[in-house]
Amino acid sequence: MTQTRTITLTVNGDSVTRTVPVRMNLADFLRAELGLTGTHVGCEHGVCGACTLHVDDAPVRSCLMLAVQADGASVTTVEGLADSGRGAALRAAFTARNALQCGYCTPGMLASALDYIDTGGSADRAAIREHLSGNYCRCTGYQAIVDAVCDVIEGRVTA
Repeated sequence: MTQTRTITLTVNGDSVTRTVPVRMNLADFLRAELGLTGTHVGCEHGVCGACTLHVDDAPVRSCLMLAVQADGASVTTVEGLADSGRGAALRAAFTARNALQCGYCTPGMLASALDYIDTGGSADRAAIREHLSGNYCRCTGYQAIVDAVCDVIEGRVTA
């Protein structure tokens, strides 16, 4: 018998209440229950960073967080990050710099990069690489990603 629990959380600004299995992770909840497929699941071990999103404005590996742990929290997925401000500027910079190539790591990379920008990160390329080091990208070599983050920080791309 599967145990369930009713949770209420805010996802991209909308209140959501669902009854979920207590062992369902947040990534699966967002994808299966809410149809928000922008959150990608790569390794399911918290290593690759593809599932990174924001919970109460902090980056979280959603494959490692249970949906019940998000009860009462505010969750912002890549779909919500894209709607305004620096999130839109970061998306535009990724596009302009071709920093998305296959796109699998992009949602998690955007969430981590936006956290770096929002917490006052500088255009120091080594610091950007360090902050993004938990997000794996097999396609870009990171150069274009770092360039895009610098473009936003230095104001060359705005929403």
